[in-house]
Amino acid sequence: METIYETRYASSPEAVKKYNTKELREEFLVDNLMQLGKINLTYSHYDRYIAGSAVPQKPLKLEAIDPLKAGFFLDRRELGIINVGGNGSVEVDGETYQLGLKDALYIGMGIKSVIFKSDDQKNPAKFYLNSAPAHTNYPTTKVSLKDANKLELGSLETANHRTVNQMIIGGVVTSCQLQMGMTELKTGSVWNTMPAHVHDRRMEVYFYLDIPEEQAVCHFMGQPQETRHIWMQNHQAVISPPWSIHCGSGTSNYTFIWGMAGENLDYTDMDVAKITELR
Repeated sequence: METIYETRYASSPEAVKKYNTKELREEFLVDNLMQLGKINLTYSHYDRYIAGSAVPQKPLKLEAIDPLKAGFFLDRRELGIINVGGNGSVEVDGETYQLGLKDALYIGMGIKSVIFKSDDQKNPAKFYLNSAPAHTNYPTTKVSLKDANKLELGSLETANHRTVNQMIIGGVVTSCQLQMGMTELKTGSVWNTMPAHVHDRRMEVYFYLDIPEEQAVCHFMGQPQETRHIWMQNHQAVISPPWSIHCGSGTSNYTFIWGMAGENLDYTDMDVAKITELR
């Protein structure tokens, strides 16, 4: 079978306080991504968000999974794709979009056929996928890294100098609720998303990449006064509930892709948690 999926149900913050390490990882860590020749999807009941991957050796078609109860995957959904591997392409209802390393593609609701392809089987494309429910169709749009809206944040002195590349976001791409982008940490910086924050009006998923071999990132989550952590490896993702902070620190600099969905498209809609008040 070329498509594998699992379902994750929402958890209350009170329940998560009692989770041990194994339970925390089983609930929020997505560690089955980037399997050659497979489409892997995790369906979360936080805003009905889907995070997944497609690594085509031969062409892979995106098909509806049972939880969607739909004739085709994008019947009532929109899709964001960012390539983190070799060159490849995505065929969207017969039209082909070439995606190089760190290129993004937005596909709107109603598209019936999405096919993933690699240019070179020995260096396959690795498509990271995010999807959310949609209410109308917006045009399919490619966004390269150079086309992204760029924010320079943090500083080397506080170990969080980073470039935020806003790719699928208002002003760059029109979407229903899905937003995606890529944050690249500068050499010598290790902290992302500082100060930490929550946004109760939407959830988020982080996908970590460019982590050097033998290095790792510690992802922090939980309520500001009741934090937890999950150690992350390259090409793993983590689900961040609306009530949870989301930040991390690595043993080296790295990159992460953020994706979010919910009722508010305002990127600055967040409730900041003061660094000195985190527990």
